[in-house]
Amino acid sequence: MKAIITGGGTGGHIYPALAVARALQEKGWDILYLGSKGGLERTIITGEGLPYEEVQVAPLPRKLSPKLFTAIAKTMLGYFQARRIIKDFRPDVVLGTGGFVAGPVVLAATNLKIPSIIHEQNVYPGFTNKILAKKVDIIALNFAAARDYFPEKIRGNFSVTGNPVRKAILDTDRKTGLEKLGLTAGRKTILVFGGSQGAMSINRAMLAVYKYFAGNDKVQIIQITGQKNYQQVLQEIEEAGIILTKNRHYKILPYLKEMEYAYAVADLIVYRAGATGIAEITAKGIPAILIPYPHAAENHQEYNARNLEKQGAAVVILDRDLSGKLLIEKIEELLGDEERLREMARQSKKLGKPDATDRLVNLIEGLVNERRQ
Repeated sequence: MKAIITGGGTGGHIYPALAVARALQEKGWDILYLGSKGGLERTIITGEGLPYEEVQVAPLPRKLSPKLFTAIAKTMLGYFQARRIIKDFRPDVVLGTGGFVAGPVVLAATNLKIPSIIHEQNVYPGFTNKILAKKVDIIALNFAAARDYFPEKIRGNFSVTGNPVRKAILDTDRKTGLEKLGLTAGRKTILVFGGSQGAMSINRAMLAVYKYFAGNDKVQIIQITGQKNYQQVLQEIEEAGIILTKNRHYKILPYLKEMEYAYAVADLIVYRAGATGIAEITAKGIPAILIPYPHAAENHQEYNARNLEKQGAAVVILDRDLSGKLLIEKIEELLGDEERLREMARQSKKLGKPDATDRLVNLIEGLVNERRQ
């Protein structure tokens, strides 16, 4: 059997698509990944050795401007390019995981009567998936709450699958994580990161946290700053009078490829509220302090964060309210209340879908078998 998979623009759209592509390949499927010309997905997908082709698309501006007409023209061109590729490849199914490239590809598939599925990672659906939801056979959701933000008439086509999470994240234990990261057993461990690009507002608030916990033998902190922010963070820490060689319970890294080690040791996470990170956090059942990125499209990160807060799995601080003082207060409040921390962990675990990849693959196979009957 054959599948075309599409999604791009951000890792949040690409990595779930990649996980499903790999799982289908293991079952003997032929996979073709369609991405946007010049998009991030090209680097990631070709680096993984998957068959890859591109179509010409552009993001649609939300306001009337000359750029809108250029974007429409490129998207129409992408639609006809996708049609040609779909006709040549003859897939049994097309999966779109969001981003503007998914629009013309999935639309072309539905118009050619190819079974099609979209996967929405966020609580508040993206622009592309809201449009495609009216055309596809199935809308797979990371969060059950997302169905409330789609039109009423299509609410019968949903399946809550969760968001695919790498097996290494699920399988790595605390002992291994502590050894790999050179951390100490018996201390409460805080993991701080802002997504793949980092988050300077979080990095700056952490300066006060480092001062507060300097010399503390009950807490240790891993902070992933993002590559572009790393040197600046180190400089600001030094200027604040914090000597890292005397505070070895602080691990400050620009990037960590093996995030499974950090998740395995974390008792509390300070994070933005991207869908991929939240899927990983909940799959492991870790309490979180979430600080949504304020400029995310449709403010979707705040919707993600509020959903976890509503379920008792997280505490939310808005970026505009963030300060070192407030962050210290929230950390102390949670670390000082073991029962609350355990309850947050339970609620987080209840929200997690560690079998999300299998659920999506089963959904794809079920749709293809149904259409063949």
